[in-house]
Amino acid sequence: MSLFRKPLLTTAGLVAGAVLACSAFAADISGAGATFPYPIYAKWADAYKKETGVGLNYQSIGSGGGIKQIKAKTVTFGATDKPLSADELEAAGLTQFPMVMGGVVPVVNLKGITPGQLVLDGRTLADLFQGRITKWNDAAIAKLNPGVALPKTAVAVVHRSDGSGTTYNFTYYLGEVSESWRVNVGVEASVEWPVGIGGKGNEGVANMVTQTDGAIGYVEYAYAKQNKMTYTKMINKDGKTVAPDADTFAAAAANADWSKAKAFRLILANQPGANSWPMTAATFILVYKQPEKTDDVAAALKFFDWSFKKGSKMADELDYVPMPESVVKLVEASWTANIKDKAGQPLWK
Repeated sequence: MSLFRKPLLTTAGLVAGAVLACSAFAADISGAGATFPYPIYAKWADAYKKETGVGLNYQSIGSGGGIKQIKAKTVTFGATDKPLSADELEAAGLTQFPMVMGGVVPVVNLKGITPGQLVLDGRTLADLFQGRITKWNDAAIAKLNPGVALPKTAVAVVHRSDGSGTTYNFTYYLGEVSESWRVNVGVEASVEWPVGIGGKGNEGVANMVTQTDGAIGYVEYAYAKQNKMTYTKMINKDGKTVAPDADTFAAAAANADWSKAKAFRLILANQPGANSWPMTAATFILVYKQPEKTDDVAAALKFFDWSFKKGSKMADELDYVPMPESVVKLVEASWTANIKDKAGQPLWK
């Protein structure tokens, strides 16, 4: 069951980490992985089942778990916020494609501080998560927040405990802006955290931050928005202060050239642009190029196509950024070229 007092995903009436639809239907689609896109996958699943009768059984277990499950062939698709390299995809017989974009946001629990009131920059954020800043009234934070009454509360860092694409994108950004982070901690889906306590999934981190005075963590924006969490603004690569929302995520994604990204492997963190949110990220789907259960994969592709074509408004409502039509065309062309039955015929035409 979800650790939240209130369900994260009231649109689907579901619990995080569980199924997105009743598994009684033989045609239900199975997937597992990233918690970053779980809110929008749940919303899409609910609408898709109402329209088609086909459900989606999706385990929100983190990107690392999704990669393991697809490689073990226990699900029809895996979901990850850390795109695999072309070599890793080839070795496993997989193909990947982006599904939707969103933003990773720092969230805090500080008495007297309201959502968007606190401003951080990348270096300060890295110092907080390295334990170099231990009090919220530290001079580095005060300098970024003139006129804000900062509490003397001790900083309580909350991070992911599981292999996480959200962590990968978060640490990628910190590695871009802090040499100390890059050298001492690194960029990966799972790192040796210098300080803090771990929570499983975006849900677990959000819950721990909510319950811990002085906490700071990082979650996908939909979790912060739906649970009315106190997020921070950020100073981006252009030196501008920006708030997390669909517009700033879209601004960061505007310069992304997916046509030149081998195997669609593209990182959107720390993009230039006055309005760009610095921790923007895409989330990806993994399927086998030559699946054993072709009907299952064909059904999954129909769901993804429906989500691309009819799910944009729902994505907007949760402050995700739908993939542009030009990218959808590239993605579906890759389905035709890469995903085939045992006779070598495309599953998508």
